[in-house]
Amino acid sequence: MLKGLLATMLLASTASVALAETKLKLVEVITSPERTEVLQKLVDEYEAANDGVTVEIVSLPWGSAFEKLATMVSGGDVPDVVEMPDRWAALYAGSGQLAKLGDLVENWEHGDTLTQKTIDMGTQAGDLYMIPYGFYLRAMFYNKKLLEEAGVEAPPKTMEEFKAAAAAVSELDGKSGYCLRGGPGGLNAWVMMAAAMNGTNEFFTEDGKSRINEPGSVEGIQYLIDLYQNGHAPRDSVSWGFNEIVAGFYSGTCAFLDQDPDALIAVAERMPEEDFAVIPMPVGPSGKAFPTIGFVGWSIFESTEHKDESWNLVAHLSSPDANATWAKRVGVIPVHEGADQDPYFKTEQFKGWFDTLNGDEYVPTVMPTYLERFGFFADSVVLESSQEALLGQRTAQDIADEWAAFLTDEYAKWKAKQ
Repeated sequence: MLKGLLATMLLASTASVALAETKLKLVEVITSPERTEVLQKLVDEYEAANDGVTVEIVSLPWGSAFEKLATMVSGGDVPDVVEMPDRWAALYAGSGQLAKLGDLVENWEHGDTLTQKTIDMGTQAGDLYMIPYGFYLRAMFYNKKLLEEAGVEAPPKTMEEFKAAAAAVSELDGKSGYCLRGGPGGLNAWVMMAAAMNGTNEFFTEDGKSRINEPGSVEGIQYLIDLYQNGHAPRDSVSWGFNEIVAGFYSGTCAFLDQDPDALIAVAERMPEEDFAVIPMPVGPSGKAFPTIGFVGWSIFESTEHKDESWNLVAHLSSPDANATWAKRVGVIPVHEGADQDPYFKTEQFKGWFDTLNGDEYVPTVMPTYLERFGFFADSVVLESSQEALLGQRTAQDIADEWAAFLTDEYAKWKAKQ
């Protein structure tokens, strides 16, 4: 009897250990203490509902996240679930490293309430490899007090007005017009300025050539270089990333900041509501502006040994309640139908983004993230070459030609697989 009892206890102990050994690794790549805190609370809810499953959150700093994740994956330290930016999805999905989620979403209780845009954005080559958790749409923050002090009577609506306003603010002692993002993640501004001056957000011609080095696009690239070289952006902004540009705005260092809704969280916490506002991006000579719209979501690596548990985690993070919590705290437009009726998103704070969505002169620009090496282009090629141009080491035409050659080649590779 004693032997039987010991055997039973040993089996129970073994089962308990086996159950506790179900550990998932979740990598987040757009990190801040606030975001990680929210993510941890959502993960805690998942763990409470899934006995024996634990989740380790690995936070990678955005400035080096692309390289760090690639190093982890190539070294065999592959996470189960990853926060997947749109620009990286084609690389990992195209190489067969991400699990297909289409069938899982079809059988999911909340699958029917995901908006069509959410499904479309998460799809690569006909398969769903990601559930986006929200959308980032670019608009322009402006500091009311600095504009008034500089004698700027109204917020700018055109590129010319924006240039003049930035120059006027830069005449103030210790102030600059524009919070330039010259460091990691700066691609959006280069694309928007190029598109606004070129009058189109088409990335390629009918014969597959990149339009980034067309005369209008080069003019837009030069526009951004001039803002920096003429002293209308802080000198150290050549290396600024997200945190630096947002801090530059709410500290009153510079008067303008083009950013997505995620920046509103930090700004609203540190500036009185009456001191700033958000407007659509200024239009170019064609009367159009082309604000970028992007997304990030949750993906599962195909190599996971715990696919059911990983999917349950993604499903929990993507549920309507969890997504609403996440969207409000990190600053994105939610992904479930009806979320726009939430009083939180019907306030004046979001007016600039909703004006952008509702105005015919504003045409959202989707990056060509379907190109497998677009992530490398955005985070490495553009980062290095644009900083060289800002510092006067290269011309606008020079870097535009480099970008065009890269994109044209990548487009040809993508086209050949279709």
